[in-house]
Amino acid sequence: MGLPKPHRLRSRQDFQQVYKKGRRWKGKHLMVRCLYQLPVAKVSPALTVLKDSPKLSAVTKFGISVSQKVSKKAVIRNRLKRQIRAALRSLLPQIIPGWLVVISLSTTASGCNYYDLLRELEQLLAEAEVIDGHS
Repeated sequence: MGLPKPHRLRSRQDFQQVYKKGRRWKGKHLMVRCLYQLPVAKVSPALTVLKDSPKLSAVTKFGISVSQKVSKKAVIRNRLKRQIRAALRSLLPQIIPGWLVVISLSTTASGCNYYDLLRELEQLLAEAEVIDGHS
């Protein structure tokens, strides 16, 4: 089971917007690019969609990018994406709403296990203030 639909970053424009305007945090195996998309300073966690604009939603959306440089084998790239999605699912309760996030994997990620990826992803998202690192 993947990420819930509201949490998926799908459009090319959204990816490009995050790459152009977002800030990045780099770890040993992952790079996280984040862009806060809401004009409101603080948003209630219970809020899921803004009534003013259907384009802007308070739900944080995630995109995962795995280059062929990581592995030429699609099986390995897809396994890594599944592991990242599983890690994100476990972190969803801590996620602060209103972010666009793109997660890229480095070439060293192919030798990683799930727990290393989860730990590093949680640390990078806490640094980026996408999750509440104090819970």
